[in-house]
Amino acid sequence: MLGGGMKLGRLKWSSFRQIDEAIETAGYPVFASAVHPTAGIEKRARQLRRWMLGILPKLGEPVILIAHSMGGLDARFMITHLGMARHVAALATISTPHRGSPLADWFIQNFSRRWPGLQIAQKLGLEVGAAADLTTEQCARFNRETPDVAGVRYYSVSASRPRKLMPAFALHSHKIIYKAEGPNDGLVSVRSAKWGTYLGNWSADHWQSINRRYSWRGIHKPVNIVQKYVALLETVAGDV
Repeated sequence: MLGGGMKLGRLKWSSFRQIDEAIETAGYPVFASAVHPTAGIEKRARQLRRWMLGILPKLGEPVILIAHSMGGLDARFMITHLGMARHVAALATISTPHRGSPLADWFIQNFSRRWPGLQIAQKLGLEVGAAADLTTEQCARFNRETPDVAGVRYYSVSASRPRKLMPAFALHSHKIIYKAEGPNDGLVSVRSAKWGTYLGNWSADHWQSINRRYSWRGIHKPVNIVQKYVALLETVAGDV
């Protein structure tokens, strides 16, 4: 089962381009979730739980969750705090900021305090909890309050690329994170992405790790990421 995607109002879109098809071709049933893109972890986790309860009758249990980026934190919250551990055999996270991101720290320190953007958004009723939930301080608290659940296996994969191979829009974020934590994929460091059984690093940026390309720079080329998902799932399925 593939956990990932976003939802904004009635609009939904899958994050995992062509990856779900490859997993299905390998013989695994796939269901892609969708959660709010900028809400905090708890709200997104509750959305994920509602989605899971809706699709569980179609599946044998327990299931394997594959989550990218913040989705891994949503899944961990759901498993630990929302009574879903009995439905989950394993969680595999890809480039998830388990220990937060220096970029979120920078954003809170240099944007939200100097500009009224977040305050205005909150007054308008817009969801902006993601930034605050992804700071290194908040994720340290999250980890203390969200222990792994016995009986659920946890796996992780990181991603990283040299700054010279990053898309132009991610050069600044890569620099901020590299200065604080070293190798990263433009949003999440290798160090922050490690959780549970670490299955290695993919040579990809944050967007290539879901088989997407958001730059026209010649250096930002697609990488062969699809089969890595299949291999990851086969490894996890073999363990559980």
